[in-house]
Amino acid sequence: MKKLIIHSDGGARGNPGPAGIGVIINDESGGVVAEISKFLGVATNNQAEYRALIAGLEKAVDLKADAVACFLDSELVVKQINREYKVKNKELAPLFLAVCNLLTKFKNYNFCHIPREQNSTADRLANEAMDKGL
Repeated sequence: MKKLIIHSDGGARGNPGPAGIGVIINDESGGVVAEISKFLGVATNNQAEYRALIAGLEKAVDLKADAVACFLDSELVVKQINREYKVKNKELAPLFLAVCNLLTKFKNYNFCHIPREQNSTADRLANEAMDKGL
């Protein structure tokens, strides 16, 4: 089984405001297999967090992963994906569904909320994307 570790982060300067995503994907031995840094235009923080996760999952599918471990510093997104919180925001609902659809491509997956300090590479990539977009 090919398992990948995804650290994703999304941010917006202003809420909504100029937004970007950052994703780093590692193999099980810690080697970097992909990095994503992309400017989104105007979005909210939560929309950017979801879009970062979606980008990471899409890349994991492209890399033919069977399993993913996803680490995010967005407690809201993690709790929504883990079904601890309902998705009440109508703008987040289609992003939530996109994640759920992508998860059908994996045999195993898990999501973990981590402190921002443990997500520094993804955070840096998201900020670089926002800097380039401004």
